Amino acid sequence: MKPVLYNYDIFPKVFLENTKKLITVKPLGFHAAFTADKEYTVKVCKVSESNPKRYPERGGKYVFAVKPDEDGCLRFECALEGEGEFFVNICEDPEAKPCVTLSLYALAEDMKGRIPFRGDLHLHTRCSDGREAPEIVASNYRGHGYDFTVISDHRRYYPSLETAEFFDGISDLTIVPGEEIHLPLNDVHYVNFGGTYSINALVKPSANDERGDGIEKRSLNGKAPEPMSEEEFCAMITERAKSVPRENESERLSFAVMEWIYEHIKAAGGLGIFPHPYWLCQMVQLPEDYTEFIYRQKPFDAFEVLGGESYYQHNGFQTAFYYDMKAKGIDRPVVGSTDSHGSTEHNRNAFICSTIVFAKENERVSLIEAIKDKYSVAVDTISAEYRLVGDFRWVKYGSFLMENYFPLHDLACKAEGYYMKQYACGDARAADVLKAMKGQIADMQKKYFEV
Repeated sequence: MKPVLYNYDIFPKVFLENTKKLITVKPLGFHAAFTADKEYTVKVCKVSESNPKRYPERGGKYVFAVKPDEDGCLRFECALEGEGEFFVNICEDPEAKPCVTLSLYALAEDMKGRIPFRGDLHLHTRCSDGREAPEIVASNYRGHGYDFTVISDHRRYYPSLETAEFFDGISDLTIVPGEEIHLPLNDVHYVNFGGTYSINALVKPSANDERGDGIEKRSLNGKAPEPMSEEEFCAMITERAKSVPRENESERLSFAVMEWIYEHIKAAGGLGIFPHPYWLCQMVQLPEDYTEFIYRQKPFDAFEVLGGESYYQHNGFQTAFYYDMKAKGIDRPVVGSTDSHGSTEHNRNAFICSTIVFAKENERVSLIEAIKDKYSVAVDTISAEYRLVGDFRWVKYGSFLMENYFPLHDLACKAEGYYMKQYACGDARAADVLKAMKGQIADMQKKYFEV
């Protein structure tokens, strides 16, 4: 966390452009206090307009003379022109160097009502090939600062339902139902994020039947199509594959399955995610020209541009592919996910990637709609120096959030994650602590985001 955030708070941090707001700068402890009755010069400068002394003709400059209020805070009103980050330089006199530098961000009108939520759209637990129980995985990721997550176990939907039910009413972490889909005739992995029924369970035999084949284990709302046998499924896909314009039969069959999955994802109100085509498992997962064919035809909603592995080729090639296709005029929504199989630091891939979604609510439908509408950016945290992938607009805003908001947000989440794990492990007192914590992140968002 930046040193200045330990000593000063500024709020709201984010608001709509050309909207007048009262900004408060609060010292955090007497060591950071402003001198009573002293007049400070506050210079607000738009970062993208460069140094005002070197480029005096540029706009985005605001100057205020401010004395501390009785509570020790500095306050000033301003309306910022144009979307972007603004430095708030607090100087002890008009010509002095800043003694404090903070940041604000102005957003365009289309961001009205949108709050940043960070999470994971693809991870695994002990219910498939992960290391920990689903409740522990959810707890650990809340402790790492996630607002939402999914349990997307291989071939199984029921773990996501059971985990969400376990924490219902106890935690503010949004646990979205989901699964990683693996069906006959198809080697392309596919993630169902938020669909109201299991796609895996539509073909029998199904690993999802480990908890029984009742509708309550394969549907969020008690509604789902009737399953078919594997023989029926293969016959149907073989027929559909005849119309797929690919030379190789394996690709025709695979693509026909993807299209069928996507039809059901849409029917179930979910988000279809195309994950990790550059996963190296001895060989690259998919032939490159087949990856491009899938990307162009789009039997999915979002591209997992980051996630899964920490070696360069995986995320580096996917990022280059995304920008190459974007340069060719093919722009797809992006997400970043861990594809985690272990939720502690002892798994080298536990915290490598995430997604920031700019949504109106931290709930399944709103998150899905925001991603489909391209209000998301993928976050690479493989190394200490984070990187962002997506539209340049969201890269800039996401960087501001990573520097000025999420460090504070994550501190609040850390304690909640700890008590979620205690609750999952049978500590009855943890429930009372968690209930007392409920709403803390929502209150923080109201304080920092006046959009």
